[in-house]
Amino acid sequence: MKELTKNAITVLERRYLLKDAEGKVIETPDQMFWRVAQAVAEADRSKNSNALDWAGKYYDMMSNLDFLPNSPTLMNAGRELGQLSACFVLPVGDSMEEIFDAIKNTALIHKSGGGTGFSFSRLRPSNDRVNSTSGVSSGPVSFMRVFNSATDVIKQGGTRRGANMGILRVDHPDIKEFIRCKENPAEFNNFNISVAITDEFMGALADDDVYALVNPHTGEVVGTESAAEIFEMIVDRAWKNGEPGIVFIDRMNEDNPLPGTVIESTNPCGEQPLLPYESCNLGSINLGNFVDEKEAGGVDYHRLRHVVKLAVRFLDDVIDVNRYPLPEIEEVTKKSRKIGLGVMGWADLLVKLRIPYNSDRAFKLAGDVMEFISLQAWEASEDLARERGAYPGYCADTAKAPLSRNATVTTIAPTGSISIIANASSGVEPLFAIAYTKTVMDEDKLVEVHPEFLRVMGETMSWLKITERLKGKTSIQDMEDIPEDIRRVFLTAHDISPMEHVRMQAAFQKFTDNAVSKTVNFPNEATKKDVEAAFLYAWDMGCKGVTVYRDGSRDNQVLSVASEAKPVAEEKTPIDKGDRPSMLLGRTFKQQTGCGSIYVTINETPEGKPFELFATIGKAGGCADSQSQAIGRMVSMAWRSGITAEEVLRQLSDISCHSHHGMGDKRVQSCADAVSKAIREYIGVKTHNSAPVLEKKKVRVNGACKECGGQIEHEGGCVVCHSCGFSECA
Repeated sequence: MKELTKNAITVLERRYLLKDAEGKVIETPDQMFWRVAQAVAEADRSKNSNALDWAGKYYDMMSNLDFLPNSPTLMNAGRELGQLSACFVLPVGDSMEEIFDAIKNTALIHKSGGGTGFSFSRLRPSNDRVNSTSGVSSGPVSFMRVFNSATDVIKQGGTRRGANMGILRVDHPDIKEFIRCKENPAEFNNFNISVAITDEFMGALADDDVYALVNPHTGEVVGTESAAEIFEMIVDRAWKNGEPGIVFIDRMNEDNPLPGTVIESTNPCGEQPLLPYESCNLGSINLGNFVDEKEAGGVDYHRLRHVVKLAVRFLDDVIDVNRYPLPEIEEVTKKSRKIGLGVMGWADLLVKLRIPYNSDRAFKLAGDVMEFISLQAWEASEDLARERGAYPGYCADTAKAPLSRNATVTTIAPTGSISIIANASSGVEPLFAIAYTKTVMDEDKLVEVHPEFLRVMGETMSWLKITERLKGKTSIQDMEDIPEDIRRVFLTAHDISPMEHVRMQAAFQKFTDNAVSKTVNFPNEATKKDVEAAFLYAWDMGCKGVTVYRDGSRDNQVLSVASEAKPVAEEKTPIDKGDRPSMLLGRTFKQQTGCGSIYVTINETPEGKPFELFATIGKAGGCADSQSQAIGRMVSMAWRSGITAEEVLRQLSDISCHSHHGMGDKRVQSCADAVSKAIREYIGVKTHNSAPVLEKKKVRVNGACKECGGQIEHEGGCVVCHSCGFSECA
């Protein structure tokens, strides 16, 4: 078994390894790999193959970190739950019964550890007549709120939070409301959203023309919209906060291998188009393990061929041993037997071969590697078809191969947690940073540097000097003491232009059956025209969808890498901070938080008005303490600028950074919420009465890791924290 990193072990102990009734880990990583291998190989026993022999091969492949399946397979194989699929698409019909059936089914899927995709395009538009009640419809967006609320209260078996994809066709009459639905950051936090773009729309956009809006309930054209204006709305929202993404729905259906069926939606990260009630079974090969500089192109294709074929058999076995949450899902999934073999560690492979991520050589190698994987995967599927039979929905006119066991074989997913387990870069993304900081024991900072960078620079620079130089750096391009040829190779996400991001996505898409999940990163100063250009380039390059993210465009994004934050430009509007007297009187309030006790001191002016706030928690220097100090400074500045205590309270109240329902008898949900409760008590004391009832709003911080408060990365529609291993995808 290949040695695991400390971060990998942390992730495994938190979510993957077996635990007893008291929550104590009772399984080693080695035992986990054997548990999964044995459980999946049971499919071979039922087909009169040597199950133990196949289990040994599966174990070797996983324990060497050459291949890992999606998270639910690692978590649930060989356990009572037995649900092994990562993602599902559920239909949402145009009746109250169908809508709430979908919500019930969503709960069952999320409880088992899966994510769900929905198209809301079948729902009649808002204000449309409902004959059965003589009322009017509230429209797709209103029902999305119900799905979002249901997801909020479902805990996925203690392993993963629910994740959803919401899709609406661009020709739906409510498309404008859908595009704007995430303007309020407190809404739809359990959804990624994408607009299903049609070929008709892209044609109208090219011709600067209008296109038709169709009522899905009647099939009638009910109006037209300017394609340019709708596209501008999509671009504007994507520029502001990264959503909506876009999926080219007609392009996806052109590649649909099952005749008589229509793809409406994808999984939560957009890389797996699925039929209603279909599930996906994904796994990824760690390309960083297949470097051989003696071979042509530097890739060990001989060993890669072996792992690809073994991985295809593994994923096909998963379909048969899986315990599906609904009989409809089992039926549709086994009819197509789709699998999605993808890759991770692409950036690692490139740095080991000294190939810059944005070079022509890298784009060509991407096509070469993915073409090879695709060909070997289809060969393996054909071999399985001869051994076990073709998939039941096979049709020679639409199938992707002359004979195959699986309707599709390749998908490139964001690898999230499994890339941390494998100590690999995520999916086909570039490196996000050369170094990460991991917080240990609340205060100590452990800087983890990319091992290949350490190996290269270790010849000329000590480990201590390397870590010191990398603090606060997302890029090394301005570090002139590092040789230019090394800087050129160790590029990070923001060293690469948006068009180069799209070009890499397209290079992999050319040889991928399903789709490629990838984030197109933009610098903060990027314009809306830049985002528009990337969307159009993705269309021209044959991508099936695109997700963009402009740095810092979401509120509360944590910008720090290693242990220092990027400087933020000072507010240029002068603020009258007032002269502070040498002595002020105040009150201190104690609150209990998930990070320990917090002490909030509010000092007053001689006139009895709140002037400043200090908040301290735990030992000085910790992450939570520094954030509390920052909150105190901002509240103090607000009060000195004339903002009332009540308004500050409204802004801080009920911000949540923990999955539980609050700490202590006051149900404190975060450090910010603790400060708001202290302010509420202060107001109550001042008025000699109970604190006033104020309108509350529930806000979940999107920019920080939900578990450790550390830095998160946006990768292929997925959120990943490399400090603690938290991930919202497989």
